[in-house]
Amino acid sequence: MAKADKKDDLDLGEEKKGSKLKLILIIVGALVLFAAGGGAAYFMFAPSGDEQGQAAQEEKVEEKTKAPAIYHAFDPAFVANLTGRPRLLQVGIQVRVRDPALDEFLTHNDPMIRHYILTLLSAQDGKKLKQREAKEQLQAELLKTVQKIVSDNGGPGEVEALFFTSFVLQ
Repeated sequence: MAKADKKDDLDLGEEKKGSKLKLILIIVGALVLFAAGGGAAYFMFAPSGDEQGQAAQEEKVEEKTKAPAIYHAFDPAFVANLTGRPRLLQVGIQVRVRDPALDEFLTHNDPMIRHYILTLLSAQDGKKLKQREAKEQLQAELLKTVQKIVSDNGGPGEVEALFFTSFVLQ
């Protein structure tokens, strides 16, 4: 019987070593699964760089669109003599602003703004203005001119855009 007891003792010892090894493997496996699950959850639910950039752009759009657009027309239309042929340009211009105080500023400073716009228009070559790119370039230059006048004279707000409402070359 003593021999049988020794075998039972040995078997019990081997089971203890095997159970410790199994326990360690289960714990390590569980940690790996938790880490993988946590990483997957992070990548699925964390905002990506594109989403953060898109959110920032949406905030900028909301800031710009808080106030309704106001279109200020410079009436009457501008008439300028050009260099080259055609020799005459008649153009209607409107600008978009959001601040009513800036609209009033533009009305109050209309003579000065008209002077700078006419000076810029008179320096244009009539032949080039037949091309679309030249018209777009002129539009950008006029916008910069009006924005500079507003900023130099302490105007409230910003002129957002400039539009040609009529454009006649003769």
